[in-house]
Amino acid sequence: MYAKPLTPLKSGQSVKLFKSNDPKYKDGQQLRDFVYVKDCVDAVLWFFKNPQLQGLYNVGSGKARTFEDLVKATFSALNLSPKIEFIDMPENLRKTYQNYTESNQSKLEQTGFKSRYSLEEGIRDYVQAYLDNADPYA
Repeated sequence: MYAKPLTPLKSGQSVKLFKSNDPKYKDGQQLRDFVYVKDCVDAVLWFFKNPQLQGLYNVGSGKARTFEDLVKATFSALNLSPKIEFIDMPENLRKTYQNYTESNQSKLEQTGFKSRYSLEEGIRDYVQAYLDNADPYA
């Protein structure tokens, strides 16, 4: 039987995010360059179809977004109000935790490749087509 990963959210549970360990970032405002896997696959196919392109390329969205944005987009895709709880960051992560990451997409974009999905679009597609689908393998 398929485990329903969104059941906790649908039953009213909150998502737990780390409190900030850096005064420059509010709780939940730590930033990551979230990229939808479909954009990654499209980038691989782009290079397959354009073998003249060589080198190392960053594949990302090129736009840092907050963990809070990610959670809110997930709740929105389920037509639910967000419930977020902030928990202490584990001690072993505090010294090495990265509060900001963002990929530079300029080299990739110069090849003509453009990502298709915003954070909200990618989350909506993934949640509605796969995670909240009766048969996510269909």
